Amino acid sequence: MAAAEPKPPAGAATARRLARGCWSAFWDYETPKVIVVKNRRLGVVYRTVQLLILLYFVWYVFIVQKSYQDRETGPESSVITKVKGITLSEHKVWDVEEYVKPPEGGSVFSIITRMEVTPSQTLGICPESVRVTNATCDSDEDCVAGHLDMLGNGVRTGRCVPYYHGASKTCEVSGWCPVEDGASVSQFLGKMAPNFTILIKNSIHYPKFQFSKGNIENWKEGYLKQCTFDEVSHLYCPIFKLGFIVEQAGENFTELAHSGGVIGVIINWDCDLDLSASKCNPKYSFRRLDPKHIPASSGYNFRFAKYYKINGSTTRTLIKAYGIRIDVIVHGQAGKFSLIPTIINLATALTSIGVGSFLCDWILLTFMNKNKVYSHKKFDKVCTPRHSSGSWPVTLALVLGQAPPPPCPSSTDPGQAGRPKDEGQSQAWATPPPRPRPTCAPPEQMADAPERGAGPGPCASQDSTLTDPRGLAQL
Repeated sequence: MAAAEPKPPAGAATARRLARGCWSAFWDYETPKVIVVKNRRLGVVYRTVQLLILLYFVWYVFIVQKSYQDRETGPESSVITKVKGITLSEHKVWDVEEYVKPPEGGSVFSIITRMEVTPSQTLGICPESVRVTNATCDSDEDCVAGHLDMLGNGVRTGRCVPYYHGASKTCEVSGWCPVEDGASVSQFLGKMAPNFTILIKNSIHYPKFQFSKGNIENWKEGYLKQCTFDEVSHLYCPIFKLGFIVEQAGENFTELAHSGGVIGVIINWDCDLDLSASKCNPKYSFRRLDPKHIPASSGYNFRFAKYYKINGSTTRTLIKAYGIRIDVIVHGQAGKFSLIPTIINLATALTSIGVGSFLCDWILLTFMNKNKVYSHKKFDKVCTPRHSSGSWPVTLALVLGQAPPPPCPSSTDPGQAGRPKDEGQSQAWATPPPRPRPTCAPPEQMADAPERGAGPGPCASQDSTLTDPRGLAQL
């Protein structure tokens, strides 16, 4: 007796069947099937979704966002500023050269409105400021000689000396003396500062579209000497009063001048280059940029010194300045019609309209009471014959239902049972028996009308009983 061949493991057979099924499904072709569903509520949902999508793309995408345009953001920009005006403090008259820092006229500059001046500082020894940590002392043992405090005003000498005023004592330091809070004098320059005028000259360029423009137009000579900015009547006269800028930023000028702050002047150039160049105009806005509601870091100040010599020794005047810093910020974008973004957004709009069909299909397959009927009607499977005896056009016509199907093998003549198989097949193909065809073929539609009688109609077997002996699946 021959030994029995070992059977392959069940898992291997299952894996082979799964692989064959996946390989076969890979070559399948799917095509949509149109089914008309007579349901008013579902139709309302479908058209409403389509209408909302259409309104979104027409109104927001194309009208508001102008997505049919090619765009460029961040123009190339240059800013030139100039401040004019004089003011008066308790001790002297101040002009532009003294209260504007830096004087170059760039996009960022400061206008000094208050000063704390420490005059006649020289290199020597003096008491440390009481505001420095661990500067107070009771005896020399509290002061370490040679100690350097990074937040202090000099190197400690090791002595504990009386302070400038009062009964307190601080450690002595070697540095610029007297220290800042020991002999400083406050001066307020903000009395006439609201009337300072600021010229902001700005030019922009969009290299992609080769478009340039400035915020000063070619008016007659002397025009800028007679005008100040007005959004309606003098849009192209960029001369602003400092008080106007602070007011537009929503700040109190007196408080801001005392503690200092940062004001942003924002120039926005949004240009639709499909229109004329005269429609591209600057828009100005003003707001405070520094955090004024945080006590630990509110306000704006800086220090600088003026040096000179007295009797051959170097002397300086230290100034702690509080002021209003102006930051001129330029931004914008330009757009012009382009075919590529137009085609992309149109294709996106047409594709998005299909969301309505997806939503309604999900509702039908999930919530409708005829979801099984709809699923049976929607998904069909058609298989091509494995062994085609005819030409390719004939086979394609059979698949598409444009030619009469071949006869069923079970309908052959009983008298041919004893004949050879090949002979019976040849006669069956030679003289096919007539095949009854359905008398009605209404379009596949679904409605919410009440179901008809339980008995099969004249077309009941059209989708489920016709069988193709050559390998076509049920249609």
